[in-house]
Order: sequence, then C-alpha cells, then structure tokens
Amino acid sequence: MSLLEQPIGRLALDLPGATRVFHQNRIDFCCGGRLSLQSAAEQAGANIAALVAALEALPAGNPDQRDWQSASNDELIDHILTRYHDVHRQQLPELIRMARRVELVHGERDTCPNGLADLLSVIFQEMESHMQKEEQILFPMLRSGMAAQAKGPIAVMRQEHDDHGENLDEVMALTDNITPPKGACTTWRALYTGLNEFREDLMQHIHLENNLLFERTA
Repeated sequence: MSLLEQPIGRLALDLPGATRVFHQNRIDFCCGGRLSLQSAAEQAGANIAALVAALEALPAGNPDQRDWQSASNDELIDHILTRYHDVHRQQLPELIRMARRVELVHGERDTCPNGLADLLSVIFQEMESHMQKEEQILFPMLRSGMAAQAKGPIAVMRQEHDDHGENLDEVMALTDNITPPKGACTTWRALYTGLNEFREDLMQHIHLENNLLFERTA
C-alpha cells in the first residue's frame, strides 16, 4: 500500500516525526485519523508531492520517542493521564489568564483575539468533563479488560474528540493560525507560544486515544 493510501492515524503511529510534518501542513491526524493521506492532504489543501517527500525523508527510528504500540493498555493509560490530562489542567488556566490580560489591554486592536478567553474557558470546562468521564468510567473498564462493554463509552469519547477539534479550529480562526501580530507584547507572544504547545499536545493526546487505545477494542 502506498503512503497516499494509508490512514494518517496509522502513519502517525508508524513514522516517528510524521506528526510534526502533519502539524506543519495543518493536517488533522487525531480526529481525522481514519482518512487516507491523500484525502487528508486534499482537505487541508496541502502540496501532496511535498508532503510525501517530507514523510519519506523521515529517519527510520527515533530513540527518544517511545513506540506506544508495544505498550499495554495500563502503560498507555498511565502515560495519557500524566502526560496529557495532568498537563492540560495546568495549561488551560494559565492560557485563560493570559488571554484575558491581552484582551483587556489590547482589545481595541483589530488583531486582538477578542473572545479567546471565553472560548478557552469553554474548552477547559468541556475537557474537564471529558477527562473525568475517561478517568472514572472508560479507563477503569479498559484496565479491567472490558473492551466489549467499552464500545459505547468510546463512541461518546470519539464524538467529544471531534468537538475538541472544532474548538481548536475556532482558536486558529481567532488567532490568525496562532500567529502573533507585529508589535505584540510579551504576554501576547507567550500566550500564542502556549496555545501552540496546547494544540500540539491535545492533538497528540487525541491521536493516541483514537488511533491506538480505542482501536484495540475494535
């Protein structure tokens, strides 16, 4: 099977560094992980030849990046909890604080992302509810080997992941693709740096769940 025919979620798992290439080309490899590379690239308006060349140029392995496909469900869940759930709970309150500061001080500027703080507050509330459902219901089921019974909760989590993806699209639209304008103050630049980090973390988080953990129950 050629690269263009393979699902992008599978490529993100199999090719170390592929997620970086997908980020650069604005390709959604988490919620859209079941799309072929060809379809995903066309949706994103990416240069397909350049995209394939970038993927083919990736090194064969990355010793600093664990292959989570070989991890047990317990190991993968523990990683998701500490690397993503705990981190998101640290990231979002600070991002909300900085966004409110930027809107308060620079709200009259055309380039100010007015409404971003409220949007991030909604994202935080929705994600907290989502993460608690995983922590209290879904993950204990998967740890107990109840894959068949987990299909319903997983379907709900996938839908909520799609909602998170739509929220990220709104963040991108409000912030000119998270690009600070000329003359942006230190807080504004720090806010956008943090937003980029959050976006990349959330996409990787959803990717590991949708394309690896949840697929094990299929």
